Amino acid sequence: MGKDNRILNGVKFLVLSVILVLYLFPFFLVLINSFKERKEILSNPLGLPPALNLSNYIYAFTKMNYIRGFSNSLVITVFSVFLIVLLSSMTAYIFVRKKWKVNQFMFFFMVASMIIPFQGIMIPLVKIYGSINMMNSKWALIYMYVGFGASLAVFMFHGFIKSIPLELEEAATIDGCSQLQTFFKIVFPLLKPVTATISILDILWIWNDFLLPYLVLMVPEERTLPLSVFYFYGTYTIEYGPAMAALVLATMPVIVVYLLRQKQIIEGVLKGSIK
Repeated sequence: MGKDNRILNGVKFLVLSVILVLYLFPFFLVLINSFKERKEILSNPLGLPPALNLSNYIYAFTKMNYIRGFSNSLVITVFSVFLIVLLSSMTAYIFVRKKWKVNQFMFFFMVASMIIPFQGIMIPLVKIYGSINMMNSKWALIYMYVGFGASLAVFMFHGFIKSIPLELEEAATIDGCSQLQTFFKIVFPLLKPVTATISILDILWIWNDFLLPYLVLMVPEERTLPLSVFYFYGTYTIEYGPAMAALVLATMPVIVVYLLRQKQIIEGVLKGSIK
């Protein structure tokens, strides 16, 4: 039995190692080519760079206006995730605790809306918001992200809140807490695992999103980092080296945050899945 377990563990380790390599290979390919000149990339894209040439990074940092793009992405991501978590948790709480008939219909409507693909409504959405002069604004984009992200967040919060004993809220009410105080002091702290899960999913989605900002933010001053990477893709030519460097610069903040907070992220995801 001990030998069989060692063989099984060895096979699992080998399979997981292969999967890890497959996942990391695209990023590795982008990273090594970000230090090469154009002719080196075209002649040998899989080879290691002859030297750590930072000229692509300096050029990309300047041309894409990295600081401005980073600040735009940060503002959009932080405000969008904050509003999605806050509003969705309060909505799910009302759906669970208030036995109104309209709540069942509204909850079903929000869950059903998750099956509608964004590509099916993006043209009418852009036309409507363009007609009321809400384009070229990061705040309009935040409003859209809240609308698109609320359904999944409400669905996840709804299932989690149902598992919280009602007696905890009744005890808080007896102690003199209002319903709003009960939610923020009793219920919301217990939602930490699912809140972490939703925040992770939404941060990755909003930070890396390209299509919706591309449709809404047409002014260069409002562009996010993924849109700034598009500077290096022309109609007839592509600046391969700077484009690779720009991709690394755009994804680096998320990677740094994950490396610094990986323990809390993994703990939140595991607790949310177990619950």
